[in-house]
Amino acid sequence: MRGAHRVHRIEAVNTAADSENRIHDDAVAAAYGFRGGLVPGVTVYGYMCAPVLEHFGLPWLERGAMSVSFKRPVYEGETVAVESNPADDGRLRVTIDGERAIGIAWMNEAASQPRTAGHVGPAQTWKSAPVPETRPPASESTLAPGTVLGLIETRLDLAQARMSAPLPAAIGEERLAHPAILLALANDLLIRNVVLGPWIHASSEVTNFDAARDGDILQVSGAVTERFERSGHQFVKLDVFMHSGNRPVQHVVHTAIWRPRPVG
Repeated sequence: MRGAHRVHRIEAVNTAADSENRIHDDAVAAAYGFRGGLVPGVTVYGYMCAPVLEHFGLPWLERGAMSVSFKRPVYEGETVAVESNPADDGRLRVTIDGERAIGIAWMNEAASQPRTAGHVGPAQTWKSAPVPETRPPASESTLAPGTVLGLIETRLDLAQARMSAPLPAAIGEERLAHPAILLALANDLLIRNVVLGPWIHASSEVTNFDAARDGDILQVSGAVTERFERSGHQFVKLDVFMHSGNRPVQHVVHTAIWRPRPVG
């Protein structure tokens, strides 16, 4: 483990320019007041994980945690500074260009099994709901607090992952999944359950319980825990769990702006 202040410089890539979420499209993003398509939050999170893994090593993938908030957009082609500063309490503060994104990472040595955000019972997996055959539009009713989202199951194929340099899809000889790939599954859970317009990843609180490996079959389940308005934006908060069979992998408290405020 290293304790030095470090700065990484990365050229940002919009890895979702052709995705269903048109906030990553230049023209659509401009209609919401941005100067171009937004680089996805999970990609920015991936950039921020580079110094985290350098600082804590691969054990962070098995029992580490990170809270990250995306304050201002990152755009295609920008060279951003990823700055990391260790704190006296053992945590690592990571920022993008000052405070465009802010993260705090640490080793969660006490972690033994995932719990819900409200600490209601261990290893909750929200497995009772199927993914809808026809996704309903996102609305106050389909994103009502307490709504259980349909479980998705996916086999990790890291050779097909939509990652861009300098982020490796697979880490080390064991081909461990990069943290950005796992966090993207929290997004997938939302978009597989409802039809969204342009939307924005706002923040995530990630707790790791085990590393995921190339070829693992992951079950991703969750529920809506909160919906609120702030500064004209409509937010939704999800409690997301990832398992591989009976093996807990990750818990995420995932917050998104599901309906950005109109411009003009």
